[in-house]
Amino acid sequence: MTVAVSILPEQQLAVLNAGYRQAVARKRLRILSGAVIFAAALCLAAIGAEVNLRTLFAHFGNFISYFDRILTLDTGQRVWTDVGEWLWGWRKWLRMLGETLLISYVGTLIGATLAFCLNFFAAENTSPAPWLRFMVRRLLEFARTVPGIVFALIFVIAFGLGPMAGVLAIAIHSTGALGKLFSEIVENADMKPVEGVRSTGASWLSCMRFAILPQVTAGYASYALLRFEINVREASVMGFVGAGGIGQELVVAIRKFYYSDVSAILLTIIVTVFIIDISTGWLRGRLFGKEART
Repeated sequence: MTVAVSILPEQQLAVLNAGYRQAVARKRLRILSGAVIFAAALCLAAIGAEVNLRTLFAHFGNFISYFDRILTLDTGQRVWTDVGEWLWGWRKWLRMLGETLLISYVGTLIGATLAFCLNFFAAENTSPAPWLRFMVRRLLEFARTVPGIVFALIFVIAFGLGPMAGVLAIAIHSTGALGKLFSEIVENADMKPVEGVRSTGASWLSCMRFAILPQVTAGYASYALLRFEINVREASVMGFVGAGGIGQELVVAIRKFYYSDVSAILLTIIVTVFIIDISTGWLRGRLFGKEART
């Protein structure tokens, strides 16, 4: 004879509470284990990178004192007490800053154009052949993996000092970076319009033009504007190797210990980047709508 054992509501509640406590305990254990592993990996990475906290705190005063020097004029006064003396070379610096902006603009435009031409071959859903997709992706990876300043140095050696080296370096690096971003936008596009256009007997190029391009144009423009903002900073650094722009004047001021000039040049770069950041952010928001601006 089989006896059925019924579980009382109190017993069911106790079982549920015990299961909940076990689940919470397991979750806490996973979080604690992850934190321990992360801390251990961080310590090992710091040791490998020779990060020494004792050295950091011992020499931190040198870091602070440098900023104290660049904010002090030769007369011993603070830079903001005599703006005319501080910004004595503003005409030359603005001219070189304009050169930096032109380098960034031309390089970004060339890079965006090349990325636009190549990204359809790199996207998995639009590439005509797997071998072509593989080759284009490796090419884009190479273009964005090598640092832009390394390209700039190579082009300075090849073509001499001047903005041309900076333009070529930014163009190549932008091609790799934007090509990757553009291809990801294409891979997220709706393929139903492509099937509809292809059913009419249209060519691959027509499918890209009439089915894919209308979906991704805003994204292309947004990423290109973002890349231009990044390239302004890149062009400023490339001047360190003689690739034109205000970076050349900045590195001269640093090497010759013209401390107040360093802060003045940095101020012009920072203000310019702020303005570009706000402007491009507004434009990207206009392209994507109100939600992107919030």
